[in-house]
Amino acid sequence: MAAQKTPSFDPLTLEVVDLIGTVVARYHEEYEEAAAEHALTGAQARLLSLLSLEPLPMRRLAQKLKCEPSNVTGIVDRLEARGLAERRPDPSDRRVKLAAVTEEGRAVARSLRLSLRFAREPLAGLSREERMSLRGLLSRMLDAS
Repeated sequence: MAAQKTPSFDPLTLEVVDLIGTVVARYHEEYEEAAAEHALTGAQARLLSLLSLEPLPMRRLAQKLKCEPSNVTGIVDRLEARGLAERRPDPSDRRVKLAAVTEEGRAVARSLRLSLRFAREPLAGLSREERMSLRGLLSRMLDAS
């Protein structure tokens, strides 16, 4: 039986992986700080941001957040108690409940997005072509995985 060979990575690849990890860590750190400024947990803020795009069934929210549906139920309960989200029947299947953002929740989600300086300011320093190139490269990385 042949021994499996561990793939070796060149120094450039390792440096890029480290940089991506640093970017992700800084983004999450700033996201948690922005959420706290609105008296939200990071999970509540992420769910609110998702709902600001469209109402979603609880099961789909759990998939997007990579957690159990029962966790989503608790998060939605807390957002609902603050008037930031609501439950409504799905027009295509009234047995299914959709979580949806309220107007106040939409305003909080917008404020959260605007407060994420780390994600926005360095990108503003890149030209449109550089941002488009970065978007393309990141999309290719995600498509390959």
